[in-house]
Amino acid sequence: MYEAVTAPVRPPAEADPFPLREEPDEQAPRRPWWRRKAGLILQWALVLGALAALPLYRDELPDLGAIFTAVSHADPGWLAVVVLAVAGSMGAFARLQRRLLRVGGLRMPLRRAFAITYAGNALSTTLPAGPAVSVVYTFRQFRRAGASAQLATAVILAGGVITTSAYSLIGLVALVADPHARGIALLALAVPLVLAVLLVPALRWRPLRALLTAPLRRGYRAALANPRIAPYAERLAGVRDILRPTLRDWAALIALALLNWVFDILALLSAAHAVGIQVAPNGVALTYFAAQAAGSLLPLLPGGLGAIEGSMAASLVAFGATLSPAAAAVGLYRLVSYWAVVAVGWIAWAALHEGPRVPARAKARLAGTGRLIVDGMSTVAFLTPYAAVPSQTPAEAPRP
Repeated sequence: MYEAVTAPVRPPAEADPFPLREEPDEQAPRRPWWRRKAGLILQWALVLGALAALPLYRDELPDLGAIFTAVSHADPGWLAVVVLAVAGSMGAFARLQRRLLRVGGLRMPLRRAFAITYAGNALSTTLPAGPAVSVVYTFRQFRRAGASAQLATAVILAGGVITTSAYSLIGLVALVADPHARGIALLALAVPLVLAVLLVPALRWRPLRALLTAPLRRGYRAALANPRIAPYAERLAGVRDILRPTLRDWAALIALALLNWVFDILALLSAAHAVGIQVAPNGVALTYFAAQAAGSLLPLLPGGLGAIEGSMAASLVAFGATLSPAAAAVGLYRLVSYWAVVAVGWIAWAALHEGPRVPARAKARLAGTGRLIVDGMSTVAFLTPYAAVPSQTPAEAPRP
């Protein structure tokens, strides 16, 4: 299914913005190794510092025996909901990107969309500089599926903007629902609403609109004047012309972006219920967003490992859970939402034939395993009410 496809020879306007190699500049001074590896050194320094501090807090750490007992007695029904919710979250994002590709004129098989989503997630959450690697990988996979460079760029940018907006909206709703944070959340919401009420009518006045957009126009002209930046600026400027969603498309895209986050929060809520923790959905949502913030601000390891688990457990304890069941709930949630998804992602990556050369028989078995797992995970997508996006396309997407 996922055959290796040789990239076509493209005209200069369609040149790959992510070349495989760049010619080294012989005149440029070579940076010392410690500067090239500064991020990795800092990361491991934080990890070693955290490990060295563990003996100081051993009395405050959860009891491993109690954690094992809570996990072994977890409710199977809630555990099944955890798995389904995680699969639904990944499926919503895969279908969102597939819908954007369809708006741009490219029909991609659902199985391939799922494989690209899982593989990109595995790259993003396990490699150093993973998010950047994942963007390049996703771009090239879209190009191999037949998308133009502008369409691939537009889908990646639009998908990021839509999902980030949905993330912010759900986080704001969770804050407003919490009585202790409601005042601050409403105040933070009032400022942009007042600005919008004042600016939207004012922008109908052409001189003011020209004055406000003048810096953007000057920046765009300056970017076009730079030969190295001009292709990127032109591609970004063309995003609006490539993607023109209808109202029906917007409704599906917004719903899928919301489901992407709601399903993930539901997985954490189900993991808490599986070990007997009774926490309100609003508290679980705040726990989830606090952990995401901690993983972004203090990335001990790729994927937020360490920071996310610690923040989640502490937040659940703050909402009334005891420490050991909270740690068990977080462990179950991360086992499915991180480790299982990463495992599926690397299998999908290998099924897309991006891995090292292996014997044909082993490659066939691995590809078959990848197709079987991705098909199983993608069945959750059929449970979502988006029949407007056909699950099967009439024919294979055009390949270069």
